[in-house]
Amino acid sequence: MQKVLIVGAGKGGTSILRLVKETELMDIVAVIDINPNAPGIKYAKSLGIVVGESWRDYISDKIDIIIEATGVESVFKEIREKRSKRTVLIPGSVAYFLSTLMEEKESLINELINQSYKHDLIFNSTHDGMIVIDINEDIILFNRSAEKMTGHKSKDVLGKNVSLVIGNTQLPRVLHSREVEKNQELILENGKKIITTRIPIVTETGTLLGAFAVFKDITEAVNLAEELTNVREIQIMLEAIINSSEEAISVVDEKGNGILINPAYTRITGLTKEDIVGKPATADISEGESVHMQVLQTRRPIRGARMKVGPNHRDVIVNVAPVIVDGKLTGSVGVIHDLSEIQSLTQELKRARQIIRTLEAKYSFDDIIGTSEEMKFAIEQAKLGAKTPATVLLRGESGTGKELFAHAIHNGSDRKFNKFIRVNCGAISESLLESELFGYEEGAFSGAKRGGKRGYFEEANNGSIFLDEIGELSSAMQVKLLRVLQENEIIRVGSTKPISINVRIIAATNFNLEKGIANGTFREDLYYRLNRLPIQIPPLRQRKQDIPLLCEYLLHKINRDYGRMIESLTPSAVEYLMSYNWPGNVRELENILGRAVIYMKYSETRIELSHIPKLENDGQTKSESIVTTITDQSLADLVEGYEARVLGEVLRQNKGNKTATAKQLNISLRSLYYKLEKYNIVQE
Repeated sequence: MQKVLIVGAGKGGTSILRLVKETELMDIVAVIDINPNAPGIKYAKSLGIVVGESWRDYISDKIDIIIEATGVESVFKEIREKRSKRTVLIPGSVAYFLSTLMEEKESLINELINQSYKHDLIFNSTHDGMIVIDINEDIILFNRSAEKMTGHKSKDVLGKNVSLVIGNTQLPRVLHSREVEKNQELILENGKKIITTRIPIVTETGTLLGAFAVFKDITEAVNLAEELTNVREIQIMLEAIINSSEEAISVVDEKGNGILINPAYTRITGLTKEDIVGKPATADISEGESVHMQVLQTRRPIRGARMKVGPNHRDVIVNVAPVIVDGKLTGSVGVIHDLSEIQSLTQELKRARQIIRTLEAKYSFDDIIGTSEEMKFAIEQAKLGAKTPATVLLRGESGTGKELFAHAIHNGSDRKFNKFIRVNCGAISESLLESELFGYEEGAFSGAKRGGKRGYFEEANNGSIFLDEIGELSSAMQVKLLRVLQENEIIRVGSTKPISINVRIIAATNFNLEKGIANGTFREDLYYRLNRLPIQIPPLRQRKQDIPLLCEYLLHKINRDYGRMIESLTPSAVEYLMSYNWPGNVRELENILGRAVIYMKYSETRIELSHIPKLENDGQTKSESIVTTITDQSLADLVEGYEARVLGEVLRQNKGNKTATAKQLNISLRSLYYKLEKYNIVQE
């Protein structure tokens, strides 16, 4: 491999560097230029070639070729004197000539690529199938339309003999006869009928280069022509189709006179056949220009033209297309769309999308499972509350389904098509809760959004807002919420202007609000505002007969989430679940069933007792049996004596905590105080 030294890294030197590098027959020792920022120097560095500023440091008898590309005569002479006798020196003029040739080569290649791309684009854009063969009958071009009609891919047939791809092809015959064959019918191997024109490719000097075929798929047209041979039958069928269409259609002849309208056209425009048939195309227009006449003049279709038609000046959109038979214009057909109907449908669609986007209440009363008397009573109260605008207070332990009830109440009310906003008052920090609930104005605090922000109450306007864990609100927030309930208005943070709202409040808590009132952590006036329609949701331990139904419902949900096919629980498993007190209520039941399913084999379809994790009742130790000696006392005295003993025992177990005692006995705190005073029970 010859060693080359390039002196000069300007435009010419860079071109020479590229040329030598592409040949891969020469080893470039170094690229020299007094300008370290010359383009050839940078290019050489990117290729890992040695660069320098003085050619004297690299000249030796080991250099086979020196290419002088500086264009400086003195440099050329000095290199010629210093070079070894065996070293060939190529002057800069030759380098420049080679550079020019390289640029022309690249330009011609780019032009060739561009022209080839255009030809391929045109070739593949036509709806006609095209096949080109060379003089050896091998396929050299096969466009996309040909792929669709024949079922063969271009990449699979290029280079193959055309007879192997299309068995009954007549292209070889045209290749040998050199005669054009026009509009010939042919049935392809896949059953499609085509009409094809075959043309030999011959140069001006008479040299045969190949042949090509252009063809159309006429399968459907031929089948239709075979089925509908009677012109009268075709006319009757077309009229029946037009008359049964819900689209308003009008047809005019080549002179623009009306020849046909359908009932839908009369319904929209108010014009009858007598008003249109035989009359000019302008007869139906009350405002605008005749689109029929424009189409007849230009022979081109027009879409989306807006005008007013008929005596009622109905606003419509018109699409009109020319009717051309055997290349002759025979008329035009127009389809009219009532713009008012389109606008109405658009509004309905927009409304439906808004409902889908904002409707967040997922559950209804059908999703609340329970046949126990306690649950039936709670559901009946909730249904009653759904039909009224009253504030609802849902009370119950964690996991009993308070949010489920809130969803159902919203979906059962007349607000169901508006927003349902859920807020966990205990999950939002005190500093953020006010701005989240009531919104804020621009500049209300550092970091406030430009233009301010709507709060949850504004978002829920005309809908419902679910305030979970209402007992966690601070005293300051309680005051602001009380104002919302009293005045039906809110004030954004940083503003003094009240904003009227129409929001249905559904509150929920597992906190003893009465105890909060007693110790001063919950406002009594807010309590009475919220407690207008209280609904007590019973814990699972008080409605254990609902456990089988709940298991069936929850298993269906778990199967959907986990992709399982668990059918049921065995009787022993159900009995074991019903023996547990369920401090976590339905949420805990779902957790236990989910854990059981996770550890089951995929071949198992029933939950056995062995699948269920061990359940430990954490209820309080049962008090010793209270034995009442039956004497000659009356029943009322015996009952009161037993009640007094129970009250004293439970109070002792709760270490004098009256709230916990009332909760355990499932009586109100006020009733407990009454009974303690009645029986003179004093906390020790």
